[in-house]
Amino acid sequence: MDLFPQNPDDLKIIFLGIGAIGGSMGALTALHHPNTWLLARGKTAEVLSEKGMTLYPGGQPDQKQQIPVKVIRGLDEVPDPDVVVLGVKLYDLEEAAREVKDKIGDRAIVIGIQNGVAAEDILPKYFAHPAFGIVTYNAWVDEPGVIGYQPGGAIVLGTLDNSLQVELQALARIFSRGHESLVTRHLRDAAHCKLVINLANSVTTLLGPDYRQISDLDLYQDILSSTIYEGVRVIRAAGFHEELEGGLPSWRTLWAAASLPRLLTRRIFQANLKKMTLSSMGQDVLQRKRSVTELEYLNGTLLTLADQVRVPVPYNRAIYRLCRQHFPRPDFRPLDVRDVWREIKKGS
Repeated sequence: MDLFPQNPDDLKIIFLGIGAIGGSMGALTALHHPNTWLLARGKTAEVLSEKGMTLYPGGQPDQKQQIPVKVIRGLDEVPDPDVVVLGVKLYDLEEAAREVKDKIGDRAIVIGIQNGVAAEDILPKYFAHPAFGIVTYNAWVDEPGVIGYQPGGAIVLGTLDNSLQVELQALARIFSRGHESLVTRHLRDAAHCKLVINLANSVTTLLGPDYRQISDLDLYQDILSSTIYEGVRVIRAAGFHEELEGGLPSWRTLWAAASLPRLLTRRIFQANLKKMTLSSMGQDVLQRKRSVTELEYLNGTLLTLADQVRVPVPYNRAIYRLCRQHFPRPDFRPLDVRDVWREIKKGS
């Protein structure tokens, strides 16, 4: 390995951005890799220093696991780190990248684990060795230092030019001690396939099934499945290939959900609904009342690509328009599915 110490157990790993994904991934890594630090500030830093990170699998809050973690409040507290994992949201990534570059330079491998594909443009501006992680499990923050997560899924590591294969394989082995991890040679394909799945975030946030009763389950199924499958049609037309690494659903499955009679798909749809948790976008809008979200990086990116390849996406256009209209409102409440359906039909 050119960039790492001879013994992978000596790797110094810092997690910056201790939200749901960064926090859960960091704590699970720290559980099995002592040279792991979580950079936190404010209340989160206080809780982690006193109690460690508390994790539990979704639906099983009685199975909480308290994990001791090493907490730092600045990058200068760990001399010469080998890896920095950036767990911040895309809208904070540029600032975090500048902080890392200013404090520790460009020796470490910096890994962005954001939703969407914009990190592929941001990180190479700052680092010679950027890498990327596609996280296919969901997680949520109950309170500072307490995170729930969905069992299953994986952390998929890769680079744009398929460099750093030895280093990423070593990291995948370390991360896999806490959560399944692997290395891909098809990063752009995998990232765009995950982008398509993340289109659901805007739909579930706009309709808020955890916050109001869905008045028409047929319409909800149609909107959710059609929004996602429009995304498949766009990325396929743009030349990206299906990539199932990490447990992403197949394009055939997504086609079936959007195209087959509901009588055939309803049971599967209802089973998947029970597995769904509040997305990162939903946490921003519905819990934290933030006006800044990942909407532009996810839905906006898909619409730009749709324009380039000339694929009609009426569902995505309506969802995007409604989200831009309603999310910034401080009194936002999820919309009725029938009202959203009418807006979609206007643009069809």
